[in-house]
Amino acid sequence: MNLREIKATIFAMLSAILYAVSSPISKLLLKEISPTLMAGFLYLGAGLGMSILGLIKKKTEVNKKEAKLTKNEIPYTIAMVLLDILAPIFLMIGLTYTSSANASLLNNFEIVATSIIALMFFKEAISKRLWVSISLITLSSILLTVEDISSVSFSFGSILVIMACICWGIENNCTRRLAIKDPLEIVVIKGFGSGIGSLLIAFIIGERRINMSYIIMAMILGFFAYGLSIFFYIYAQRDLGAAKTSTYYAISPFIGVALSFIIFRDIPNILFSIALIIMIIGTYFASTEVHNHNHKHRELNHEHSHCHNDGHHKHLHKNEIKGYHSHVHYHTEVVHSHKHTQDIHHSHSH
Repeated sequence: MNLREIKATIFAMLSAILYAVSSPISKLLLKEISPTLMAGFLYLGAGLGMSILGLIKKKTEVNKKEAKLTKNEIPYTIAMVLLDILAPIFLMIGLTYTSSANASLLNNFEIVATSIIALMFFKEAISKRLWVSISLITLSSILLTVEDISSVSFSFGSILVIMACICWGIENNCTRRLAIKDPLEIVVIKGFGSGIGSLLIAFIIGERRINMSYIIMAMILGFFAYGLSIFFYIYAQRDLGAAKTSTYYAISPFIGVALSFIIFRDIPNILFSIALIIMIIGTYFASTEVHNHNHKHRELNHEHSHCHNDGHHKHLHKNEIKGYHSHVHYHTEVVHSHKHTQDIHHSHSH
């Protein structure tokens, strides 16, 4: 694993740790905030907090390091916002019908949704090892949705959480198309777009109960669990791809489960314990995958943040530039072999 991949992995894990607090803390706040309002204020907190960070960054940044979104990214941006309206609403409603620990662990189904969509629609490679992981996580998710194994009845809350995971799986792949651009700009658009959209839906369906202290807490939670978490997630996607990033992100549910046991004293049943073991094995297979083969880089002209010591950016400048910077640059066609992830320069077919 090279330095760039190590950095991306750390970002993915930071993202997972920050998001882990979401389910247990949200369940506490849902006592005073309705589900759709809660979803709205979580994303508004993310948008507002990241906007403040953006202003600070703008005043302190000397060189342009990130590329801005253009009209070419509008379709993915709109899809990202709409899916980010639906997903947290499903999750918040699901949390009112199922335990926080159950919801936290079920969030791993997002790996399955993200990986399959990445394969089917965006042609990301799925190795045999990753398929084993997907199968185990799917089996674990099915066990977690079963409410009564003797009569095989399914938990309504668990199904809603899985619907949220599917929405986020599609959204992850849309965001992957934008990861080449400024992550801060993407999170701000996500935050305000999805937050305002969720609040409009809440007011339309009659959710108007306002508790200011809980709303402030929800927005603070949103800044950390959604804003900063998504920011780090996008940086990780840039170098790891959608499927691989989601596998590292899988540590989040386990942290969420631990927090749920501490906060709510939920005692897991046998079915939950079996599902947890299967989920851990599946996560291990996903996170230890190695990808190496002979591949071709086609001619390409694009703009994104890059440096000149990564082996893929060897173009020259009139004046020497050190570190990360952003400008339109050209890649010549090259064929070579090395360990790589499904980053922005390795989205080739297999």
